[in-house]
Amino acid sequence: MNWDIILDSAGLYLSGLRLTLGLTLASLLFSFLLAVPLALAKWSGGAVTRAIISGYTLLFRGTPLLIQLFLIYFGLAQFELLRESWLWPWLSSPLVCVLLAFVLNSAAYSTEIFAAGLAHLPRGEIEAARAFGMSAWVRTRRIYLPAMLTRSLPLYGNEAVMLMHATSLASTVTLMEITGVARNLTLNYYIQFEPYVTAGLLYLILTLSLVGLLHWAERRWAGYLVQR
Repeated sequence: MNWDIILDSAGLYLSGLRLTLGLTLASLLFSFLLAVPLALAKWSGGAVTRAIISGYTLLFRGTPLLIQLFLIYFGLAQFELLRESWLWPWLSSPLVCVLLAFVLNSAAYSTEIFAAGLAHLPRGEIEAARAFGMSAWVRTRRIYLPAMLTRSLPLYGNEAVMLMHATSLASTVTLMEITGVARNLTLNYYIQFEPYVTAGLLYLILTLSLVGLLHWAERRWAGYLVQR
């Protein structure tokens, strides 16, 4: 056992931990902001709108995230139009490509989760809101969004945990998050057990913390849905 190497590399693991947290939080934020309007549009839009959104979610839920990441990071460079555009300084960045892949993938899952939450909204609540003369915006703000988010919390919590675990794929495109640090240590010091055990423990701590936060959110905002 070479735990001294792990102790000497504590700074590297701390840097990887910060990157993992940053990727998780940024991906969750941007995917949430994308998924909410998409879910509302799929639930209330016309047939063409629903078909387009369903096609997007099918594409990103039906293919592996690693393939999507490789297509964005390596594949976009094949298009000369993109390489000569103002977008290329951004799209050539590993961090931007990783975030783009994570956001698009997570938003696809979150859209379906939120749309399912809206599908379980009691018809009586909608009719009552219309009877009170609420506009579409007021109904969305006071009825649709709260009902959608509270009913979706358990499934969305699972998506958040899975997304955090998926950040380990960032090391495949040179980003040194927790898994990337562990992989580098195995290559530099020819040890396998200690680096990955340490990485696993860090992911476990993050998972327990995130699950605890999500359970608190469920009790705080979705407790009324629990049958007594």
